[in-house]
Amino acid sequence: MNDQENINRMQELVNIINKLNYEYYTLDNPTVEDSEYDRLMRELMKLEELYPDKADPNFPTKRVGGKVNESFAKITHELPMLSLANVFTESDIIAFDNRIRKENIVPKYVCELKIDGLSVSLKYENGELKYAATRGNGVIGEDITDNVKTIKTIPLKLKEKIDIEVRGEIYISKKTLMLLNQKRLKEGLEPFKNARNLAAGSIRQLDSSIAAERNLDAFIYHLPNPLDYGINTHYEALEYMKNLGFVTNPNNRLVDGIDGILNYIAEKTEKRESLGYDIDGVVIKLNSIKDQMRMGSTVKYPKWATAYKFPPEEVVTKLKDIIFTVGRTGQVTPNAILEPVSVMGSTISKATLHNEDYVKEKDIRVGDYVVIIKAGDVIPRVESVKYNRRDGSEKPFEMTDTCPICGSNLVKKDSNYYCVNPKCDAKHIESLIHFSSREAMDIGGFGERIVEDMYNLGFVKRIPDFYHLDKYKNELMLLEGYGEKSIQNLLKEIEESKNNSLEKLLFALGIRHVGFKTATIIARKFVTIDNIIKASFEDLNSVPDIGSIIAKSVREYFDNQENLDLINELKELGLNMTYLGKVIENPRIKDKSFVITGTLNIKRDELKDMIITNGGKVIESVSRKTDYLVLGENPGSKYDKAKLLDIPILNEQEILDMLKN
Repeated sequence: MNDQENINRMQELVNIINKLNYEYYTLDNPTVEDSEYDRLMRELMKLEELYPDKADPNFPTKRVGGKVNESFAKITHELPMLSLANVFTESDIIAFDNRIRKENIVPKYVCELKIDGLSVSLKYENGELKYAATRGNGVIGEDITDNVKTIKTIPLKLKEKIDIEVRGEIYISKKTLMLLNQKRLKEGLEPFKNARNLAAGSIRQLDSSIAAERNLDAFIYHLPNPLDYGINTHYEALEYMKNLGFVTNPNNRLVDGIDGILNYIAEKTEKRESLGYDIDGVVIKLNSIKDQMRMGSTVKYPKWATAYKFPPEEVVTKLKDIIFTVGRTGQVTPNAILEPVSVMGSTISKATLHNEDYVKEKDIRVGDYVVIIKAGDVIPRVESVKYNRRDGSEKPFEMTDTCPICGSNLVKKDSNYYCVNPKCDAKHIESLIHFSSREAMDIGGFGERIVEDMYNLGFVKRIPDFYHLDKYKNELMLLEGYGEKSIQNLLKEIEESKNNSLEKLLFALGIRHVGFKTATIIARKFVTIDNIIKASFEDLNSVPDIGSIIAKSVREYFDNQENLDLINELKELGLNMTYLGKVIENPRIKDKSFVITGTLNIKRDELKDMIITNGGKVIESVSRKTDYLVLGENPGSKYDKAKLLDIPILNEQEILDMLKN
């Protein structure tokens, strides 16, 4: 064949192999033998070698991996990847259903298995995979495209040439885990503990050939913007994504009301062990997209969905000692030192005891045999005591009244004890660990041990010291375990962290009550650190989802001169102090003030957030400075005052139309 015929054959082979992959992975209905499939792949690979410039990055041959990344680039999600709120009992599920029915919704639900894996976002343009990203902190994820291309259940090309984003879960099957562990044992290596950790670790391998060897799988379960495709229900969205070539879980089911949900949970609980993959619960979602939008979301969770978690695995072990640790806020917490025990694939030797009240209420003593669970399948805790196994040698608990690190007297606030010594080493170390952590400034390489070493050696005593480490490059290279390349990578991560968006810095500062989601709301609203510093308590308190407690805490932080000095020092070091997220420039909304009155179909908090996101502000009272009154049914006196002052009045549809432009 001539060149053009060979090139045409390449594309023909791609189409054939993509079709076979769809039949095998999506339809579970292979139409050729493995040997025939392998022959076609070898033919395509041979043609790619002859015509490398004609090989597409999304050819099926790219699933073997081999690309090595220096690090993972960051990707900002077009829509946040929210987590799900958890429920644990039948009464919790009934309460979830009642909250929905209070909105005059007669719900139908889709029940899905909660796959124990790693969330992923897949973006396609013109039907071809453009990028894949982890959830990350919900706003910013990591680019894992090269590794995701090795997953055979994720299509590189769709059956339609469309632009679309879908979300799902990457996992490792029980069979794959078993085969990998058999191989590792033969090689004299430790077996992998559990499938979830292995999936997460595999997808973050810098060498994509390693990810390819792990034989990852994926189920797709969410279409973020279904209305754009004329889809009105979640179940329709699942079918639509399946028809495009994605693998959706065959156990998804449309059910009516509480009985349908509980029957599904009972059935899947019984069949849990017979599945080919690990699940840790059941996800319950409102089927109607219109009803989903009506319910809306909190900062962290959609209100139209929840995750029922299976009862956590619990084991019994001996509590050898109780020690005290100091957190970054100075809170001193009792922790149990345990005889090491395996819980859900993890070896546990420590567990939280929360606070003095928790320990005394359960009468937990050193020497007790205790029940350990992993709360939410993540955090180990002492759940209860086996009192019948006591022999009289157990030691009753006594809360310390001094800091275990600096010896200062503790101060009790509510149920917790705090070290208030501003010079306490433990508080400083914990604040530095928090500052460099992934969700905060994301300075890779600075784990807890490294931060503690740097602190004890005198290199990093304060936050600004991170950005002076380049002065000590030669000294660091003399330390055991710190080679030239590792130091270079560390300094590179530090320098790159200067470019983080404002919300990461705001969270990294460790302001009490300000988690990452709250930091993002504040950063998006005020845009610059200087605007936040100048914001009054009233300004902060008026922001949706902030409230008086957070507003007071933020105001107290920036009223402290030492904290302002720190901000100025970080400015001089070149750290970005501006929100870099998506800011909507809507000239019809920007800098305009709105008052909302009456009952609307859309939730008031949602409308407030939309106005603020578009650059406007929502105020409570009508005055001559008010630009618009948004009018719902049964308005109050604000409507009369707006008419008196000739304030322009908008109905619900008119304000929504303005927000679209």
